Amino acid sequence: MTHDPIPTTTIRDDYIELYKVLKRENMAESGGQAKYMISEGLVLVNGEVETRKRKKTVPGDIIECNNERVQVVARKN
Repeated sequence: MTHDPIPTTTIRDDYIELYKVLKRENMAESGGQAKYMISEGLVLVNGEVETRKRKKTVPGDIIECNNERVQVVARKN
């Protein structure tokens, strides 16, 4: 059984705050909506519910929300 590859979002810094990933990847319509979704426990990071809006997500982390997934990856130099 094969799985579809997980879409990625590339970051240039060491981390990106969780709510910014949701907004950037159009998983939320706005930063405010992203923060609300996180505070309500609707977002998973690496399979665990995450309620910290400003959680620092790092390369390798997988974010899930509304049946969508995205993996954080580092920009290659």
